[in-house]
Amino acid sequence: MAAALPLGEERDHARNILKSVFGFDTFRPGQEEIVESILAGRDALAIMPTGAGKSLCYQLPALAGDKLTIVVSPLIALMDNQVAQLKSVGAAVGSIHSGRNREASVADWRAAAAGELRLLYMSPERLMTPRMLSALKGVDLARVIVDEAHCVSQWGHDFRPDYMALGELRSHFPDIQIAAFTATADGRTRKEIADRLLVPGADVFIHDLSRPNIEIAIEEKSRGKERLIALMDEHRGQQGIVYALSRKNTEDIAEALAAEGFRVAAYHAGLAPEIRNERLNAFLTEPDLTIVATVAFGMGIDKPDIRFVFHHDIPASVEGYYQEIGRAGRDGAPARAVMLYSPSDIARRMRMISRDDASGNDGGPARAEVRRLDELVTLCESISCRRQALLAHFGQEAAPCGNCDNCRQPPEMIDASADAQLVFEAVADSGAIFGASHIVDILRGADTEKIRQNNHDALPAYGRGEHQPAPFWRRLIRQMTADKLLVADPVYGGLSPGDRARVFHHGGAYEMRKPPAKKASRKDRRQAAAKAVAPADQALLAALKERRLGLARERGVPAYVVFSDRTLIDMAGKKPLDEAAFGDVFGVGAAKKEAFAAAFIAVIRDHCDRGGAAE
Repeated sequence: MAAALPLGEERDHARNILKSVFGFDTFRPGQEEIVESILAGRDALAIMPTGAGKSLCYQLPALAGDKLTIVVSPLIALMDNQVAQLKSVGAAVGSIHSGRNREASVADWRAAAAGELRLLYMSPERLMTPRMLSALKGVDLARVIVDEAHCVSQWGHDFRPDYMALGELRSHFPDIQIAAFTATADGRTRKEIADRLLVPGADVFIHDLSRPNIEIAIEEKSRGKERLIALMDEHRGQQGIVYALSRKNTEDIAEALAAEGFRVAAYHAGLAPEIRNERLNAFLTEPDLTIVATVAFGMGIDKPDIRFVFHHDIPASVEGYYQEIGRAGRDGAPARAVMLYSPSDIARRMRMISRDDASGNDGGPARAEVRRLDELVTLCESISCRRQALLAHFGQEAAPCGNCDNCRQPPEMIDASADAQLVFEAVADSGAIFGASHIVDILRGADTEKIRQNNHDALPAYGRGEHQPAPFWRRLIRQMTADKLLVADPVYGGLSPGDRARVFHHGGAYEMRKPPAKKASRKDRRQAAAKAVAPADQALLAALKERRLGLARERGVPAYVVFSDRTLIDMAGKKPLDEAAFGDVFGVGAAKKEAFAAAFIAVIRDHCDRGGAAE
């Protein structure tokens, strides 16, 4: 292992590099202890929140020594970002990965083998080839750093099979020092990282994961795109990230936001590399561009002034959610995280899990993914402090934060004791093996093939829940599951009584979050908005819609990409006759004003000339 300097000299050396190379006068909280552990040659596991400066904790020791440090990283973009930053401060660093041409990778390897580099970034699949492992035995190697180490764990939220092979490093290099870093790992994942990679008794550093400057809210989704537009309206001119579940969703959402005048770009793995790079560079350099992305975007993006992270769809796990919202507010200034979720999102996630791994083997990756999704749904349904529940997942205690939706506006509760008892009866009488959808069908008295095949229309609970709509029962079952009154089988989803069920059966009362009032449909609201237009302006609204359709056809885009109905209704009411007034219409930004003002003002002038009044 790496030789340790005398403690005082070691600290002085580290602090000199901190100032002379990185330009910092002091370490951030918790960094110095990790740096000292690595400089002393000890194996270490560091769990640090995003934005806490974990990269410096292994970069500084590498620059302080005279041997090579290998850094294993899962993403090309992450490696390239860190290499560029290190080169900008004069560090001797290189990289080897599939995104570089062979000549560049060979040049960096030769420099590393000659002792000219202090850091060499590599993907796990490149590091663990027999040829590379053999070549490294002839190099003066100080240590291997495993970044994003949660990828090594089957129970982690971002398991990568290539990372599993890193467990063989010790057999090839018995005396090598290994240090593992991640921002997201619960107790089970931490144990697996340590067991696979580190020697017994390795140093473990678990930092306070709280990010109090981020305001957290989780909402049940209703008309997701419209809610997202409203959220974006509150942050016009600011920069953020919108996460969506699929590539198609990112494109659709970006198109809808662009139609409302926001500067947005979609980002996902299906785009050509040059397009992804172009959009990433724009995001890093422009102050008001929002990226609409799948989880392919964000790891390793260290941009301090991201003001919001919105999830249009439910993420995959609590760990993924924590990591994604942690990209906001790294400068310490107020930031905002809002997640929209719905039962259909949850069902879609379950289908994705089943499609990716249909084996269903006990303890396998599919079961782990179902468990993680269940933990996230529990967070969504929680009626207590969001931050408290989030940190509890990682084994940390905290007082109520006062900066989440449940703290700011505690949910209104209703007595659901009798209805919860009905759910228990339906679960127990049907054998405690069926999922939520079937239990709801029993309660509602549905006539389905599954009900008939199992004779469940003869159960005492059959049809006794007709007094409540199906969404009520689904909501109640989700909250009962979140409160551990019910447990869902991690593979098949069958419901059975949970740890707290016995207390309830002995006379305990149960309250649930009051369901939201039924909202009008988009069609109903559009019709109501159109009726609100003065009768004299109905003709103008019709003319504006006709002009919009013509412009959309010319451009080969849907009509709403030109302007939404809401914008045209506002335009018909305000009747702007110059560009300044046109810019005051809802949903008209600078780009749309320049592109469309003349065309629509002409329609309004014509309407006014024929007798329609202008304000």
